[in-house]
Amino acid sequence: MVRVRVRQHVNPLADKYAQPLIVPDWASVYTQAEQPLHLDIGCGWGGFLLHMASQNPDWNFLGLEIRQPLVEVALGQAAGIGNLHYLFTNVNANLEMLLASLPVGVLRRVTIQFPDPWFKKRHAKRRVVQPDLVAIVDRYLAADGWVFLQSDVAAVLEHMVQEFTIHPNFQVTSGPPQDTPNPFSIATERERSTLSRGLPVYRAVLDHVLADYSS
Repeated sequence: MVRVRVRQHVNPLADKYAQPLIVPDWASVYTQAEQPLHLDIGCGWGGFLLHMASQNPDWNFLGLEIRQPLVEVALGQAAGIGNLHYLFTNVNANLEMLLASLPVGVLRRVTIQFPDPWFKKRHAKRRVVQPDLVAIVDRYLAADGWVFLQSDVAAVLEHMVQEFTIHPNFQVTSGPPQDTPNPFSIATERERSTLSRGLPVYRAVLDHVLADYSS
């Protein structure tokens, strides 16, 4: 894989990342656009999805990343793969537009793995998981869909889980974060690096369960 130098942290609130997304024609992106879709928010170099797509031809995979050079590298690797695509975009600005353009009901899984922690309190608004993002995911995720979160920072995982579970339609179905296994056979580069150093990875699985307001 050809690597280029990129900024480790990107401020999603900066004006340069506020441009609207040009939504692709999904029928030309995917060989079978109606297949179930796995969305990876903050896909980095895209290696996780590259391997997932090769092992799961009956699923489509879409990676979103705010650092354009990483997306260009990922797209080069995905050339000719009919169930994999990557987009350079700021999810905090464009997620609603993107998900609304997809075939109805295809979004079945969402992963957010090792997002920028933004430790300082004044920077918390830069974190990718915000109430608006959770609400958008709820609107477009299939009723039996689910969300997988992981981080090497316990407080970051706790924050993501809290934002999702404040919403009535998301329920944690996994055990303690430090003991929850990765539900996929593929690990991200950051995950492998963390575990190789003997450090913990904190994870959570959340089911999308539509709340019953009739009672």
